[in-house]
Amino acid sequence: MPVKNRLAEMHAEITKWRRHLHAHPELMYDVHETAGFVVDRLKEFGVDEITPGIGKTGIVAVIRGRTDTQGRVIGLRADMDALPINEATGVDYASTVPGKMHACGHDGHTSILLGAAQYLAETRNFDGTVVLIFQPAEEGGAGGLAMCRDGLMDRWGIQEVYGLHNMPGLPVGEFAIRPGALLASSDEFEIVVTGKGGHAAAPHEAIDTTLVASHIVVALQSVVSRTVDPIRRVVLTVGTFETDSVASNVIAHTVRLQGTVRTLDPEYRGIAEERVRRIAEDTASAFGAKARVTWTPGYPVTVNSEAETAFAAEAAKAVAGKVNDATDPIMPSEDFAYMLQERPGAYIFLGNGDTAMCHHPEYNFDDQVIPAGCSWFAELVERRMPIA
Repeated sequence: MPVKNRLAEMHAEITKWRRHLHAHPELMYDVHETAGFVVDRLKEFGVDEITPGIGKTGIVAVIRGRTDTQGRVIGLRADMDALPINEATGVDYASTVPGKMHACGHDGHTSILLGAAQYLAETRNFDGTVVLIFQPAEEGGAGGLAMCRDGLMDRWGIQEVYGLHNMPGLPVGEFAIRPGALLASSDEFEIVVTGKGGHAAAPHEAIDTTLVASHIVVALQSVVSRTVDPIRRVVLTVGTFETDSVASNVIAHTVRLQGTVRTLDPEYRGIAEERVRRIAEDTASAFGAKARVTWTPGYPVTVNSEAETAFAAEAAKAVAGKVNDATDPIMPSEDFAYMLQERPGAYIFLGNGDTAMCHHPEYNFDDQVIPAGCSWFAELVERRMPIA
């Protein structure tokens, strides 16, 4: 793998950073120690500017190239937050914080961007400006949106923006990318069914919300099977079913359902919401109950720009020798989508090998991918902003 020699030399040090971050996970916007670690490293590297507190706890740093004849500015992004999961890897650098774990590899992403930052600050072998974006709250907190709302793109004049994510199942150090939709949108819904609680021995005197909610769960499956064009992609999942009673001889007064709807087509976000509301409310009404639906819009579809995807693929090919075509988009969501709504750019997958999937308690980022990830960021900068 033709990674950059300097980054190969730095591999052991970057691995130490990654394992330190892994052992000290933080959630959502509460990434103060992680952000402090990042700032300390950036100061050591001698970057030109460091601005904390963007998007609450995000960090923006600037590295200026050896020259700047074209005025080009490229943004490179990594996410910093962990997940509320108890780790089960058994590694000697496992999480020291009960109930928190870097189960999606954000510790790896942050360390990779730090490694690229050190290399770029040392060499400055580019014509223009690199803006480093260390983002909080990717896991459900929309930290990317918060940073954009704080003026990320305009304040630093970012013209293109790029990011990466590790991918279990893809061979270590290989890359995969596609133009257009890459990751799905993700909206959440809550349905509270209210009936009439009662004794299990007298169901005729109650309105059985467990029965009503069960019918709603079944009927919701028709949103995809009977509303969506079969060649389009929508996933609807009811993830929780919670009654207000845990007794076997009680008919619950209320039942709470929670779920998500994911799609690659923005049109179906609105259609799905309308169908979920209609099915829940009308099904409940048919049984004499009521259903209150709360719809919470989530991350939009992650859409790679055509030209920028080609640039990202060229850099990946230079590092790994080839680029896999991610022929099919996948249905997880990613709040890098907000940055891609504001500027053209691309998101690429970096192979993590045969590991547990992301968000699994046994997942572990493979440190062997670090040089490839760092080299991709660096190669992308040097190719997009070559010195004349």
